[in-house]
Amino acid sequence: MTADDLKTVWFSAWAAAVATLIILPPGLALAWLLARRNWPGKALVETLTALPLVLPPVATGLILLKLLGRRGPLGTWMAEQGIEIVFTWKAVVIALAVMSFPLLVRSLRTAIEEVPSRLEQVAMTLGAKPWKVFWAVTLPLARRGVAAGAILAFARALGEFGATMILAGYIPGETGTLSLEIYQAIQMGEDTRAIELIGAAALLAFVAVAISEYLAGKRADA
Repeated sequence: MTADDLKTVWFSAWAAAVATLIILPPGLALAWLLARRNWPGKALVETLTALPLVLPPVATGLILLKLLGRRGPLGTWMAEQGIEIVFTWKAVVIALAVMSFPLLVRSLRTAIEEVPSRLEQVAMTLGAKPWKVFWAVTLPLARRGVAAGAILAFARALGEFGATMILAGYIPGETGTLSLEIYQAIQMGEDTRAIELIGAAALLAFVAVAISEYLAGKRADA
């Protein structure tokens, strides 16, 4: 494996980690709302959140491109602020974040739902505010599930291809993730390089999923 390929592995892992960190706070908030509250429009929000899981990734990428492109509603404003998103590393992170978000929310929601609500009710009867109950009771008890969900979202981000290709494109040394580099190597007939990159991607994904399953198992035993 060449130095450039090692940089690709590092960039992919870094982008997936950044994407996971970005979606973790809103993911926690939304998962808690879905798990512990009933409110108008909840079913609609659940459906919208799950859409990236069922839509073709290229469709999600096209939607993001229309929103964030220079002629898009968000892209026009960002261009005025001097912020370039499309076909940059930022686009890679955004694509990974959007595609991983539904899986993260589902995992975190399950982890929160497994926390006995009576413990939260006891804390509130003692005068604790909802945010205090979340940080002092819910999150500590759900920590293994939260960690497992975050690592699973990281693994999902590592394997993302379609949305990344549409929003970020393939720019060597700039937006080339493992998935994009594997595709490019296959297109160029570089089978040996493709296999090496697939091996690196499989190793990273295996370690992430193994850790997630370990944490999920520890949570079940607790």
